[in-house]
Amino acid sequence: MPESAPSSPVAASPEAVCSSAASAFIPALSRAEVRELLFDLPWPELQALAHQCRLRHKGRHVHVRGLLEFSNVCRRNCRYCGLRHENRQLSRYSLSAAELLRAASQAVAAGVDTLVLQSGETARTPLWLAQVVRGLKERFGLPVTLSVGEQPREWYALWREAGADRFLLKHETADARLYAALHPGYRLADRLRALSWLAELGYEVGSGFMVGVPGQRPESLVDDILLVRDMRVAMCGAGPFVPQADTPLGRQPRGSTELCLRVMAVLRLALPWANLPATTALASLRPEDGQRQGLAAGGNVLMPSFTPAARRASYRIYDHKVVVDMDAVRRAIAGAGLEHALPEA
Repeated sequence: MPESAPSSPVAASPEAVCSSAASAFIPALSRAEVRELLFDLPWPELQALAHQCRLRHKGRHVHVRGLLEFSNVCRRNCRYCGLRHENRQLSRYSLSAAELLRAASQAVAAGVDTLVLQSGETARTPLWLAQVVRGLKERFGLPVTLSVGEQPREWYALWREAGADRFLLKHETADARLYAALHPGYRLADRLRALSWLAELGYEVGSGFMVGVPGQRPESLVDDILLVRDMRVAMCGAGPFVPQADTPLGRQPRGSTELCLRVMAVLRLALPWANLPATTALASLRPEDGQRQGLAAGGNVLMPSFTPAARRASYRIYDHKVVVDMDAVRRAIAGAGLEHALPEA
């Protein structure tokens, strides 16, 4: 059983809080403690806690995952996403297996430790993706992460059997009503069921959520943190909401980068075992230092894009999306005083 959390973690030293948070695989931070850390603790103190916890449990190394956005075709109509099916302003594309292989080769040559295959939620044949995964594993031997949305359980099983190691499926919000409003025709319960399937099939499961999406209550951020903690996810991405002009939420204000950094820091304390990316959305709102600040807040993953240059602008999930390349990765890592985790031989 987890040890009891201290009654007032914010009053303790960074070492004491981090040690308590990691005393068991599921930390014993209570809802009240998560809320206090998130909303009340002065930022320098919260950042120090997260930094100490990251150093203790994840070290100084930053994992670099190569992002390959292989299709922007999507059947959903999520109200915030530029890939939504009804967006007629977007030029659609799907990479061929050969194009994807070339992009993966560039990523591997650059020194990434994982290949991340991401797309809209498309009905493209699952056999095609299984063949691609198998080919990447045979050629490069690196872990492969899929991020292709909610799909039938048998498709997840097929891709796992083909060699996929990890799956990223963000729950986006723990508020069931808000989830339904943002994703017409879909339910949070179905998303959580899909996450459960992935865990049952042996994937390393990643999830995540938006910070500052319209309709989000402050308390629901506490719910998000507790949800991913209780699911024991291996990775969690929290990024600020960034509007996309061709969507129903295109005129809404963007999320707060400051609040997003606080969320990242609390995630590090609540999930000391997890990999936490400093997201591209954070870099897009703070091009000068967003990812460096994300690393300083407890992050330990960066995901540069290796999507072919001619297609990057068409993977427009939100506006003003910056291209995170290996130069940007090196600057962020050096600026945070950390080190690039090289792929295992």
